[in-house]
Amino acid sequence: MSAKLILEDGTVFEGESFGSKVNVTGEVVFNTGMVGYPESFTDPSYKGQILTLTYPMIGNYGVPEKIILDDLATKFESDKIHITGLIVSQYVSKYSHWDAKKSLSEWLIENNIPAISGIDTRKLTKKLREKGVMLGKIVFDGEEDIDIVDPNKDILAELVSCKEPITYGDGEKKVVLIDCGAKYNIIRSLVGRGVTVIRVPWNYDFNHLEFDGLMISNGPGDPKMCVSTVANIKKSLKKEKPTFGICFGNQLLALAAGGDTYKMKYGHRSQNQPCIDTETKRCYITSQNHGYAVDTKSLSKDWKEWFVNANDGTNEGIKHKTKPFFTIQFHPENWPGPKDTEYLFDKFVNML
Repeated sequence: MSAKLILEDGTVFEGESFGSKVNVTGEVVFNTGMVGYPESFTDPSYKGQILTLTYPMIGNYGVPEKIILDDLATKFESDKIHITGLIVSQYVSKYSHWDAKKSLSEWLIENNIPAISGIDTRKLTKKLREKGVMLGKIVFDGEEDIDIVDPNKDILAELVSCKEPITYGDGEKKVVLIDCGAKYNIIRSLVGRGVTVIRVPWNYDFNHLEFDGLMISNGPGDPKMCVSTVANIKKSLKKEKPTFGICFGNQLLALAAGGDTYKMKYGHRSQNQPCIDTETKRCYITSQNHGYAVDTKSLSKDWKEWFVNANDGTNEGIKHKTKPFFTIQFHPENWPGPKDTEYLFDKFVNML
């Protein structure tokens, strides 16, 4: 069955459908990672986005079985696919992997996600790099009239957050995790270090709880839409408890500290982003998925830029000069991606 990707500027890419037959609109972005689609597709940070994969062959290792351990899906980053749609150059239907239980096509159809193959993803990616990320829609023949909608005008964190507090682990130290779309491996990384995690909704005022540290999760969309989250973080900072933000959490903490954020031209989405620690000058290879960044010039002199992207110089983390607050723009919990910066969880837990 044929399908089309139509960008907001009228550009049309035609291909073949291998997902669900449903028309969708969203923000068209690209990821340059070679592997890791089960983890990436279930990353809540992709909510509202039509994802283009630049690696040419997708689907050749299938999809693993969903196994629940300690209330979390072991091989995924959430309980379902969060991308709005998928664009690839070549879909491989005959998968081969010892852990595969179904094809990528079957998994996408089960989750009602449209997907198109046969697209010139190199041409599409070059366009997005030159013009910036664009809104678009996936449609089927005769159904091109649907309106294109900007997902970033909604509070996307609300759509991917838990609805009530959930507790994991039984460690002596307690960490509140603000769930703006938290990846499961953040929870696993903390519980595995002997910490009790209290996962709370994105707009939940957790300041009445007893806890030893605060973790601010990743998430989708514009951080400035999460006004109540920023307000709750501001109150928490007055208690001076150890605070660690990841990705979206970097942006939210910056806003709570009085700083500003901005939308990037096309963002960072891959598992090979080089980031430099400004203190040690060491460069780490990191996994990333974000379209907004922190304007470090907007922060007060109490804060310092901790990490910088080696490719474009954008901010990759901030740290308070005297208080136990630090954040990073990349994903130390990996899944997918390298484990180079996993030590940051140890740094945080040791501060509790």
